[in-house]
Amino acid sequence: MKRFSAVLFLMFVFVFPCRGMAVGEAAGREGLTRIAEGVYAYLDEKNPLPARSFGANAGIIVGRDGVVVVDTLISSKEALRFIRDIRTVTDKPIRYVVNTHEHLDHSLGNSEFVSFGAPLIAHKNCKKNAEAAAPTILQKAQNYGLTTEMLQGTRVVAPVLTFSNWMEIDLGDRKVELIYAGSSHTDGSIVVYIPDAKTLFAGDVLFTNFHPNMRDADIPGWEKVLDSILSMDVTTIVPGHGPLSAKKDIQDMKQYLVACEKLGRELAAQGKDAKYIADAILRSVPKRPFFEMFVEGNVTAQYLTPK
Repeated sequence: MKRFSAVLFLMFVFVFPCRGMAVGEAAGREGLTRIAEGVYAYLDEKNPLPARSFGANAGIIVGRDGVVVVDTLISSKEALRFIRDIRTVTDKPIRYVVNTHEHLDHSLGNSEFVSFGAPLIAHKNCKKNAEAAAPTILQKAQNYGLTTEMLQGTRVVAPVLTFSNWMEIDLGDRKVELIYAGSSHTDGSIVVYIPDAKTLFAGDVLFTNFHPNMRDADIPGWEKVLDSILSMDVTTIVPGHGPLSAKKDIQDMKQYLVACEKLGRELAAQGKDAKYIADAILRSVPKRPFFEMFVEGNVTAQYLTPK
C-alpha cells in the first residue's frame, strides 16, 4: 500500500443476533443482522475505527450441510468475535471461507477460520495479490492505526482454492455462487450470490455511505461490474462497507465513479494538484459521512501517478 494511504488512515484514526431476529433487524457490531433465512451479516458500522475492521462487513450463509463465511475481518481478535457471533446463530460446521478480495480489513482474520479445516477460496488474482502483500502487511497494518495489542495472534493466511470466472458451492439445500465479473475495486474482487435468497455480498465493489478506496482500482472496469450487478436477480445487497443496500446504491456507486473519472482526468490534465481535484470531487458528489480522507489519495493514485 502506498505511503499516502498510511498517512490518511492515521489522520482518520486520530482526528476523527441471535436466532429469530426479524429480517433487516440491525444489530450493528453487537451481533449479526439477519438478512434472509440462513443469511446473516455485520452491517452499518457507525464508528469505523481500526480495531473494528474500519467498518468492513462480513457475513455467513447457512445451508443444510454447513456454513459459508464471507470475509474474515481485520485481525484474529475480530475473527474470534465473529466466530462467537456465528455460534449464536448456528452450530453447523464452517465448511468454506471466501475472501471477496485481499485488503487487510476483509482478510487478516483468515487464520482463525481456516483452523476449522475449511478451505479458503478467492479469485486467482486475489491469491496472487495476497501472497505478494504477505511479507509486509502486518507492519503496514500498524501504520494504519492497528496496535500490536489489536493484532495479537494475527497470522497471514492466503487463499488455497482459486477460480477464474465462476464457482459454485453446494450446501445441500442451497447453492452459493462466487462471481468474477472483471477487474473493479481490485483485479481480484468478487461478489457472492445466494440465488434462492436474491441476496448478494458485494464486498468492496460497493461502498454505501462511505467514500470508496480506489487506490488499486480499475475504474472503467468497476463501472462495468456494477452494470452486471444491475442485471442480476438481486433484491438485497450487503456492501463491503455500509448499511444494507439495494440496486439504487449500485447506481449511486456508479455515478460516483463516473464523477471521479470526469473531474479527475479533466483537472489532472489542467495541472491541478490532488487537493484541488479532491475538493472538486467532494463538491460534485452527494455527501457520504465516512472515509472522506480517501479521496485525495484516490486522486493521487488514479490521476496523478504515472501508470
